[in-house]
Amino acid sequence: MAGVASTKRGGMSDQRRHRLRLEISREAARLFWEQGVDATSGDQIAEAVGLSTRTIWRHFRSKESCAEPIVTQGVEWEMSMLRSWPPERSLEEHVSVESIRYGREADEARRADDTLAMKMILLADREPAIRTAWLMACDQVEREMTEIIAVRLQLPADDLQVRLHGAAASAALRVINEHIGAALLGGTDPREFADAPERIAHAIRTATGGAVGDPVAP
Repeated sequence: MAGVASTKRGGMSDQRRHRLRLEISREAARLFWEQGVDATSGDQIAEAVGLSTRTIWRHFRSKESCAEPIVTQGVEWEMSMLRSWPPERSLEEHVSVESIRYGREADEARRADDTLAMKMILLADREPAIRTAWLMACDQVEREMTEIIAVRLQLPADDLQVRLHGAAASAALRVINEHIGAALLGGTDPREFADAPERIAHAIRTATGGAVGDPVAP
């Protein structure tokens, strides 16, 4: 117990570390978007956050990896939404209900983070190092999607068909996110994507050949 207490006093809690990494990621993403990755230094990121450069390198292995938390957060809602999918509800209904809830509950800071995530995903098209951050997030989505589908179909997560469905569904989500994000940042009226929940559900259902989407018996 003494060792645990000492760790809490002298170290940094996981929650505090997560908040700090996210704040660093926000500032790094803003700089990457405004002036490009090559023109952004670790010193500039540190100055923007109000930390020492040494602290930045304590939390990130490179300046480009600073983009990872904001990019990952951009897909966390989708994964949380799918994890909460009740068996008696269709995918279309569930995505619609949860999207409305998110639109009602998301605060200004979270919406700003969503925009930054979209910017990093778009930037990833021409910045290989940022592309790595996006593909790492997509890999995590595939792992979680496979687990979600396994539960839904009552099959082991390492079942070949489950893994194929997980890979296909996560790829569909990636394409939808890239498409909608690029369009919105390009000036498309957000009202044109009022049907985004239906697009997401349709993409997953189509990618899995209809195996994932219907309500299932308890």
